[in-house]
Amino acid sequence: MSTPHFLGLRTVIYPVKDLAKAKSWYSTVLGAAPYFDEPFYVGFNVGGFELGLDPDTSAQPPGAEGGVAYWGVENADRAWARLLEQGATAVSEVRDVGGGIRVATVKDPFGNVLGIIENPHFPNTAG
Repeated sequence: MSTPHFLGLRTVIYPVKDLAKAKSWYSTVLGAAPYFDEPFYVGFNVGGFELGLDPDTSAQPPGAEGGVAYWGVENADRAWARLLEQGATAVSEVRDVGGGIRVATVKDPFGNVLGIIENPHFPNTAG
């Protein structure tokens, strides 16, 4: 059996213009404080998955079309290249966001934004 290209859902990131207000609202809604809280990103652990808040709205605006689901991959560079070969278009290139975590986004041929994440801290759930 071949190895799947995606390892499973990892993270959903919502772009927000007011990080403090969004952090407060999600803390109340989720009933938990964020486990990661920096001026550039806030992350909540929700049942082993991440709900992230990103104040950088330059690549992805907030609103109905703003949230991006990130799918786990073993190697972001290989996954990125494969997605582009399959007809996706680049939204944001592979970049390191700290701690060895690398992310990128593409638009599929149908207009949907698809995120990939290489996260050495997340358990491999492929199989």
